[in-house]
Amino acid sequence: MTHIVHPYSHRLGILRDWKSRWFSGNPKQYREFLKVDTTIRRFLTKRLRGMYVSTVEIERSSKTLRVIVKTSRPGLIIGRSGEGSTRLTAEIKAEIAKLKLASMPEFRLDIEEVRSPESNAAIVGHMVAEALEKRMPFRRVLKQTIEKTMANRDVLGVRIAISGRLGGADMSRTEEQKRGRIPLQTLRADIDFAREKAYLPYGVIGVKVWIYRGEVFAKK
Repeated sequence: MTHIVHPYSHRLGILRDWKSRWFSGNPKQYREFLKVDTTIRRFLTKRLRGMYVSTVEIERSSKTLRVIVKTSRPGLIIGRSGEGSTRLTAEIKAEIAKLKLASMPEFRLDIEEVRSPESNAAIVGHMVAEALEKRMPFRRVLKQTIEKTMANRDVLGVRIAISGRLGGADMSRTEEQKRGRIPLQTLRADIDFAREKAYLPYGVIGVKVWIYRGEVFAKK
């Protein structure tokens, strides 16, 4: 019970689905597929920073590779008359081409909108990191973000922890604020968790967000 488990992986197969879904493929290609997936994820994390992306999901069949980007601001990625998504598709294809694969899969990029950004841990984490990078006082950032998140009727509990050289202090420390319930051991509890980093001149501040959205029961 003392081990800290990632709330997402803890609920895999119960409430959560895998973020990479491979519907076919030779077991010998496992290494190649994994390399492509990690390359795409690493590239998109860097490229789409600040665009409020919640998750990147990858689906592959025998000949196609589909990347689904879920964001609360799809307009920022799609751009005017779809220019942004076309450019992003070309950039991802160029990244995959660098891996020199035996066969290039048919690539498709889909951008989906997140309807309720305040109940999404990754987007709330981006909001906290962005405010810290603007040099706002960290306690005020925590308080305002928690109030904004709890104002959403889907959210029953929220906890935000930040750690690092808070306020530019010489010694790093951890600050945490919590509102409502966060039942981490209950497997049917729909808990969204995310980590984010705020890059400041004196070092990196880590942000962790837990959001509890009620319990999920099997449909009768």
